[in-house]
Amino acid sequence: MARSAPRLEETMIRQYCKMLRLPTVAANCQSWAEQAVKENQSHLGYLEALLGNEVSEQEQHTVERRLREAHLPRLKTLEEFEFEKNPAIEAPLLHRLAAGEYLRNAEPVLFIGDCGTGKTHLLTALCVAACRQKRRVRFTTAAGLVNDLQEAHHQNQLSRALARWARYEVLAIDELGYVPFAETSAELLFQVLSDRAERKAVLVTTNLPFSEWTTVFPNPRLCKALLDRLTDRAHIIETGKESYRFRRSVELRKGKPHGK
Repeated sequence: MARSAPRLEETMIRQYCKMLRLPTVAANCQSWAEQAVKENQSHLGYLEALLGNEVSEQEQHTVERRLREAHLPRLKTLEEFEFEKNPAIEAPLLHRLAAGEYLRNAEPVLFIGDCGTGKTHLLTALCVAACRQKRRVRFTTAAGLVNDLQEAHHQNQLSRALARWARYEVLAIDELGYVPFAETSAELLFQVLSDRAERKAVLVTTNLPFSEWTTVFPNPRLCKALLDRLTDRAHIIETGKESYRFRRSVELRKGKPHGK
């Protein structure tokens, strides 16, 4: 009977862990208990280490889930961005943004520059940083967002679609300005952004200066209202005109190691 007692205890602990959703505790409690005995560890020390490991594992799983749900095209981080190649971009500002203050204040972040200047990389890096803080993030292109809203509108599901987009703490919209929008599409986009104003963060990349946004949003009043929502308390980051990707391609064709 004495021999079966530890096995019974372990079985009951695993059952309790399943009910409490503590898989890491269930998987490690026995081996860690044996190690604690060998190291003459206190009961509280053993429990603290076991629960600490559970918390770390759950936090890691949460971050991984947030990254999957974000639908990022690629995982890009600030550590990978070569700030020295684009001195117009302030590294300290990007690192402050990555720390998350703009999230707490629901401040928009706009990246403006030509193709190949690092806009999408920086936007994605902020998304990754927010996911690491366990925030709910969603990446989309402007065209993809509008297409989703139009389809929902045609199916009489617009309210549901708007609610789905609204629940994200960070909405990252890439390539705004690449495709002109019909007035109805622009109105749908405006509705999403208007609902988030001063409530939740928006990240945007665009290749157009503000003076040219009427080429994408033909209704001047709607364009002005959209700009008003996006630029209010916004961090506006200009990434320049020289394509980093193009310069890298030229250097590679010439046989010159990139960055030298």
